[in-house]
Amino acid sequence: MKKKKKPTSCKLSVLAQICKLFPPHLAPKLARKHRVDCKARTFSPWSHVVALIFSQITHAIGLNDVCDGLRHHLGRLWSVRGAVAPSKNALSYANKHRDAAMAEDLFWSMMQHLRGLDQSWISKKLPKGWRHFRRSIHIVDTTTIRLVANCLDWAKHRRRKAAAKCHLRLNLQSFLPNVVIVDTAGNSDNKRARELCSDLKDGEVVIFDMAYIDYEHFYDLDQRGVSWVTRAKENMSYKVVNRRLDQPAGRIISDDEVVFDKPLANKAYPNRLRRVEAWIEVDGKYRSMIFITNNLKWSAQSVCQLYKSRWKIEVFFKQIKQTLQLCDFIGHSANAVRWQVWVALLVYVLMRFLAHQSRWNHSFTRLFTLIRGVIWDKYELYALLERYGTAQSQYRMLAAPQQAYLPGFERIP
Repeated sequence: MKKKKKPTSCKLSVLAQICKLFPPHLAPKLARKHRVDCKARTFSPWSHVVALIFSQITHAIGLNDVCDGLRHHLGRLWSVRGAVAPSKNALSYANKHRDAAMAEDLFWSMMQHLRGLDQSWISKKLPKGWRHFRRSIHIVDTTTIRLVANCLDWAKHRRRKAAAKCHLRLNLQSFLPNVVIVDTAGNSDNKRARELCSDLKDGEVVIFDMAYIDYEHFYDLDQRGVSWVTRAKENMSYKVVNRRLDQPAGRIISDDEVVFDKPLANKAYPNRLRRVEAWIEVDGKYRSMIFITNNLKWSAQSVCQLYKSRWKIEVFFKQIKQTLQLCDFIGHSANAVRWQVWVALLVYVLMRFLAHQSRWNHSFTRLFTLIRGVIWDKYELYALLERYGTAQSQYRMLAAPQQAYLPGFERIP
């Protein structure tokens, strides 16, 4: 058996090489824009960003964990463009008082910067089964981030719970977020739907979770030429105006064009809707599901397949919640939580970019744990990833879009 060579050594640590992806001027520029104390001698905004990136990669569980981990490697930390280790009070103060809008702006700026470095990282072709959809397919959903109730009055959710919500619009083509809103869990999901879909263009497709049903918003999307798909509510009252299917065919039970028969619903959405009912296999058992859409041209199977693809956003949420540090928070204020969430998303994007550049063919979790284990070592990063990523295996990055279908539909003639 051929023995693998050791990865090439490098003058910079792995953490420094990751942070080298940031343009040198970006953090100071955003600090001035958001009026963050960029001239602070003891703990600059750049050092703040590096400290939070370090906390995400190492899964730090508290302020002392972050500060001690950085203080033990002062020399190698200084090579990260002069970053310094903070004291516990300095890091806590920065998380609480420095505007988290800087972290949000940094995330979107880095998305644009990485797109400029490698356009193929964003512009991927849809899988073979989806190429008849000419425009992008977007998925809208939300995930709840649990917090400590007795410390976070601002995020009080129900009587003894506290939580924050991350509303997200995911692009199925690139498996990267297009719009992200971090908010408290007290607000209903459908109130954020318009913000999430404000920049959708004519011909694009958006898939909603049932919680985002808002017929006035759906009508607005229909008028803009945007196709949408969601599940119907159980109490939806309607009148059938055209039966597209005379009898059940395969897993498809019915396929009808309907209009709302209640005045308020009809006023909110006066156009025809498509109602598709099908047998869906869930946990080994079949149960009927009802989908609605404004598109009258697709086949019933395509409507079901599109909603099936919505479940891929759960893969994204699983990756960021189980791999990144979104369970233990190093700050309890609303601003500190937003800093940590935005930096977690930023680290996810950086890891995805590194995986693309190195042609990593293992799981996202293994990539993350590999980098975490060598964060202070002076190995050439891409050589290190190629050493592990080019091993012959059947793994695939879960972030890669795949063809989505419902069980049984691929066998329908």
